[in-house]
Amino acid sequence: MTSEKTMRAVRVHTLTGPAGLRVDAIPEPVAGAGEVLIDVRAAGVNFPDLLLANGKYQFKPDPPFVPGGEAAGVVRAVGAGVTHLAPGDRVATTMIHGGFAETVAVPAQTVVDIGETPFEVAAATLLTYATTMHALVDRAALKAGETLLVLGAAGGVGTAAVEIGKLLGARVIAAASTDEKVAFCRERGADAVINYTREDLKERIKALTEGNGADVIYDPVGGALAEPALRGIAWQGRYLVIGFAAGDIPKIPLNLVLLKGCQIVGVFWGSFVMRDPQRNHEHGRQLFAWIADGKLRPHVDGVIPFDRAPEALERLARRDVKGKIVLVP
Repeated sequence: MTSEKTMRAVRVHTLTGPAGLRVDAIPEPVAGAGEVLIDVRAAGVNFPDLLLANGKYQFKPDPPFVPGGEAAGVVRAVGAGVTHLAPGDRVATTMIHGGFAETVAVPAQTVVDIGETPFEVAAATLLTYATTMHALVDRAALKAGETLLVLGAAGGVGTAAVEIGKLLGARVIAAASTDEKVAFCRERGADAVINYTREDLKERIKALTEGNGADVIYDPVGGALAEPALRGIAWQGRYLVIGFAAGDIPKIPLNLVLLKGCQIVGVFWGSFVMRDPQRNHEHGRQLFAWIADGKLRPHVDGVIPFDRAPEALERLARRDVKGKIVLVP
């Protein structure tokens, strides 16, 4: 539902990537039954936003539409049936799209209290860190003492995997594409690093694990890295398929799975949120508790106003982001 009031929002008008974005005045939403109306203070920018803007995401809304998968702000109003939230609460939320707007109306079950976490940090947390919590805890059952290899480790979900892997007691090997990025991964807590543009990925994994391989591989990249990474997996390891930032969906020789006795495990966080919102909400509460305790430090690489949203997506396309970029109205 919408009101007669208008708000500013970033919208995709043509499926041409960053060039297709512009800021419009559109009707403001209202909170329906079971929903919460949030005045957005910051919105996280994620790789799916770039895919949406190019018409390459698995969900393809028709233009014009508002991208943005996560936002943080202040509750303005709650709809009928919502009892655990109230106007004035500081919160964060996730959605398929719609976050790059001054106000959003979302299902109450997607909203998490952020306490005193700064809005820019909260907007850089839920999508990437909750994806990673689901991946490492629910899908991989990562155990203390195991070795976790993270591909694309300087990006949004990669940084989250490095930090959460360490919190769960794993030995973390961070793999990234430049010396600057692997240095950033060390700053985030990685025990060892691999620059896969100039080092042989499979051989470095073996060297860093005394030939045993990585127990869990976290792969948001896909493409040409997938097969050499899988060849470096440990006996009965778990290979987590997070996404395909490289653009190519790899074709894996299944004999490797047989020989390694390993599992290839899909991580579709968006579907998990819809199927088990309570579990996802538990993950969100844990994440913000860790942030409050100083155990997690989501990295905000830039805070950019709505008017410069194309710049944020251009930086994502160039893989020129460490951690997350955040948009502010």
